[in-house]
Amino acid sequence: MNRTEKQETVEQLHQVFSESTAILLINFSGIGVVQETELRRSVTKTGRYQVVKNTLALRAAEETPLADLTEHFQGPTAIAFTREDPAALAKSLKAFLKDHPQMSFKAAVLDRQTLSAEQVSALAELPGREELLEKLMALMQAPLSSLAGALQSPLRALGLALKQVAEKKQE
Repeated sequence: MNRTEKQETVEQLHQVFSESTAILLINFSGIGVVQETELRRSVTKTGRYQVVKNTLALRAAEETPLADLTEHFQGPTAIAFTREDPAALAKSLKAFLKDHPQMSFKAAVLDRQTLSAEQVSALAELPGREELLEKLMALMQAPLSSLAGALQSPLRALGLALKQVAEKKQE
């Protein structure tokens, strides 16, 4: 990689680090190319996964939220990032890490706050954005359904009473 390629990579990474809502650092030692390709595919739906040289990542991290995690750029480090749902990205990574115990979370930045490896694991346990929205909608609909049932109840009772009166008159 020549100097201009390195500069372009640093600029691209700096832009990604500045725009991402979540950036996760992963120790990826002990896996082969096949497993890494599998990991990239599993992460594609929720974010991106990239292996970068530590020196380039450190340069790109300057003046970004990732600048607080410079001590974690030692040894084999991969970066996963997303602009959308951080919990979904953490879940997909954690599912892969279960099958590959030699890999682990190092740290993360979530909405400009640093997280430890344990906190990233806890983030992976949280429900995803879609699931939370579904629960919210169900909670919002419950009182309305109860109100509709309560309003229909007297009308239903009146209808049944009128039906019974009509049946008695026919007899």
